[in-house]
Amino acid sequence: MLDKVIIANRGEIALRILRACKELEIKTVAVHSQVDRDLMHVRLADEAVCIGPNPSTESYLNIPSLISAAEVTDSVAIHPGYGFLAENADFAEQVENSGFKFVGPSASVIRLMGDKVSAIDAMKKAGVPTVPGSDGPLDEDNERTLKIARQIGYPVIIKASAGGGGRGMRVVHTEAALISSIHVTRSESQAAFGDDTVYLEKYLENPRHVEVQVLADGQGNAIHLYDRDCSMQRRHQKVLEEAPAPYIEDSAREAVLKSCVDACIEIGYRGAGTFEFLYEDGGFYFIEMNTRVQVEHPVTEMVTGVDIVKEQLRIASGLPLSLKQEDIKLNGHAFECRINAEDPKTFMPCPGTVDYFHAPGGMGVRVDSHLYSGYTVPPYYDSLIAKLITHSEDRESALVRMKNALDEMVISGIRTNIPLQQDIVRDSKFIEGGLNIHYLEKKLGL
Repeated sequence: MLDKVIIANRGEIALRILRACKELEIKTVAVHSQVDRDLMHVRLADEAVCIGPNPSTESYLNIPSLISAAEVTDSVAIHPGYGFLAENADFAEQVENSGFKFVGPSASVIRLMGDKVSAIDAMKKAGVPTVPGSDGPLDEDNERTLKIARQIGYPVIIKASAGGGGRGMRVVHTEAALISSIHVTRSESQAAFGDDTVYLEKYLENPRHVEVQVLADGQGNAIHLYDRDCSMQRRHQKVLEEAPAPYIEDSAREAVLKSCVDACIEIGYRGAGTFEFLYEDGGFYFIEMNTRVQVEHPVTEMVTGVDIVKEQLRIASGLPLSLKQEDIKLNGHAFECRINAEDPKTFMPCPGTVDYFHAPGGMGVRVDSHLYSGYTVPPYYDSLIAKLITHSEDRESALVRMKNALDEMVISGIRTNIPLQQDIVRDSKFIEGGLNIHYLEKKLGL
């Protein structure tokens, strides 16, 4: 087992990683920016190292500072969490080249799956269902591009190969607008990501966002932990998730789960990962793979009983998977509401001091949060401050628990999106389940 791990992140995920390390009796080092010295996991870690000023570019994204922290503390591994450098292949490579273990896949696999064109190509070879598209980057041959779009059928979507988080995408409804839209997307992608590579896909008009959680040890063993529905989104940002995804045809589910496991073995995947799909009319269509632990991993943990972060640490230690596919059984249903320090109507970030924090409790209620009364939410980072998770024997009772837990949760001194979450879980259409990715934005009038 790993001896000492650098937790290269902040907030709730840093505390989550610390707790997993403690259960495995791994020593922990919390790295933090100047403003984050009072974070809960910094107080609880065995050691703490300040790695720079408040801006993330000078601290959590500062690769030399992170590697130096590992050196001066005699750590053996670095866990990146999610966000920041978690899917940065150069970081993973520098960590390994410096003699430390990266808790995640190899740099080559991160590069493969981080480039959407190469990722789609790899998934096709592995038998994972993909969206009909250009099968590679678009070139300057406009006639070829127009022909591809005609064959696929409008609307189509142009995507930047290096894009993500909803950026670098443009929907085109007519042939007349296609070529100019490609030029605009290329320019935006070059400016935002330093790469003007774009590709084209069929635009699915009313899909759901369903993803598959996997674990693989890089030693030829891989399993799935079933699926999650992440369709409640605003501007491509997930707001609420649930597991398993409701109203999925059994045959389609079984086929896509198997294809994801096969793909992990095919590409030599190591660690926890998530295959993201659009699901429409009984069909799954691969969109990307996240080569890290995800914000919504707790709903999968609740319905499978598997501690995903502990499995990440075991795999990084060089151990083979401790679980076989037949060990994984679905148990009930779970929801996760992301609680953000933001105005529930304008969605503007609302940093400030938390006067009072009360976490809900009871059977089947879990709160992943770094908050405490008196903590000041800084303005420099993502606004996520807590994740509220509920679990029960079925979807209906898990949702009742979520309603009650949201009503019980108190965060005073700052504005949060709790009122929005209370509205969603009482929405009659959401209660029925199976909504598409556009539903929340239409509900909010966006």
